[in-house]
Amino acid sequence: MELIDADELGRRLPMRAAIDALEDAFRATGPAGGPLRTRLGTPAGQLLLMPAAGGAGVGVKLVTLTDANPERGLPFVNAVYVLFDVSTQVPLAVIDGAALTALRTAAVSGLATRHLAREDASRLVLFGAGVQARSHLDAMLAERAVTSVVVVSRTAERAESLAAEARARGVRASVGSPGAVAEADLVCCCTTAGQPLFDGAALAPGAHVNAVGAYEADRRELDTETVRRSRVVVETREVAMAEAGDVAIPIGEGAIGAGHLVADLAELVRGARVRRSPEEITVFKSVGMAFEDLAVARAAADAG
Repeated sequence: MELIDADELGRRLPMRAAIDALEDAFRATGPAGGPLRTRLGTPAGQLLLMPAAGGAGVGVKLVTLTDANPERGLPFVNAVYVLFDVSTQVPLAVIDGAALTALRTAAVSGLATRHLAREDASRLVLFGAGVQARSHLDAMLAERAVTSVVVVSRTAERAESLAAEARARGVRASVGSPGAVAEADLVCCCTTAGQPLFDGAALAPGAHVNAVGAYEADRRELDTETVRRSRVVVETREVAMAEAGDVAIPIGEGAIGAGHLVADLAELVRGARVRRSPEEITVFKSVGMAFEDLAVARAAADAG
């Protein structure tokens, strides 16, 4: 059994390779082989259990979410992933779960962006300045010729640090405000917020939005207007209705119906037509699925 730490995972599986692995997995079988995540409240936050099984193997991710950690200089998400062989069920690898989560979450957004964003999308707005925002910068650079980035964060120092990283990669970057979405082709919401981050009426025609931060039915990063204006894709309809407040809340308000979710990710990569014109706004709402972890973990193990 091998140990794959964060550095080794990045060496074995660059962002583009992780996106390709997920595209292959969604096209071949689609999400299967695992229940909705199990949640356990803890004295400091939450423990999540995310098992999955399929042709790629058997795996489980244990995740802790600790709201107070960022103020301590520690990650909000800590995790470990264990991958077992599909036939013998012998343990094959233990993987840094936080690094795996960051990689696969951004890679899923990258996959959605590959199929939904306009080919000429070049102006990116990132909400958040933590691990996920950094991973999403990687994913967007992997899929589109991004020329400018605006970072929007409650923490000015972290926002400027991420903007500086983008500039070091040859991208024009600055710290800005939520109104920057009016000039954006790509918007990535990578925060722990429970309330909408921006006014959906301000979104520019043709924008594509990836929303990954909210993972409970009563929390959201997108307002009802954003969802109402958009063609919406989710990982699966079942998971979105159970865990994605970004879509469950507008449905509960009566602003949209369940049919407003025009495709899931497997349908998208198999050719479902979502974007019908350059002016349409598209949204990909992700809550994270154990199927995705398994696909990326398998690809990392095979790349060794």
